[in-house]
Amino acid sequence: QRQLVESGGGLVQAGGSLRLSCAAAGRAFYTYAMGWFRQAPGKEREFVAVISWNGDNALYGDSVLGRFTISRDNDKIAVYLQMDSLKPEDTAIYFCSAARSTDIIATMDIPSFGAWGQGTQVTVSS
Repeated sequence: QRQLVESGGGLVQAGGSLRLSCAAAGRAFYTYAMGWFRQAPGKEREFVAVISWNGDNALYGDSVLGRFTISRDNDKIAVYLQMDSLKPEDTAIYFCSAARSTDIIATMDIPSFGAWGQGTQVTVSS
C-alpha cells in the first residue's frame, strides 16, 4: 500500500496556477518534515519546497521562491503546494516525500527524504 499519493497535476498555461496535494497514510507523517520535489525529463530530481512537521518553518528552491507556497494540514495528514505564476520550465513530475527522521526540521537535502509518492505530472504550456 502506497503511503504517499500526490494529486492535482495537469496542463496549465504559463502564468496560471495549480494546487498539488499529497495525502499520507500508514505512519505518523504528521510528525515529519514533508517536502516537494520535481524531476523533468533528462534532469536530476530537484528540491522544490519543504515544511517542518508543525508548519513553522519552510524552505524553497531558488527557482520557485516567491511563486510557490507549501502548507500542510496535520488533521488531514496532507501537504499542499500552491503554484502560482507558472512557467514552462516548471514542467516536471512532482513528488512529495517525508523526511527520514523526526529530528529533521527542514532541509533541502534530497537523501534526507524517503517514502516517495508516485508523482503527479505538471505541464506548463507557453
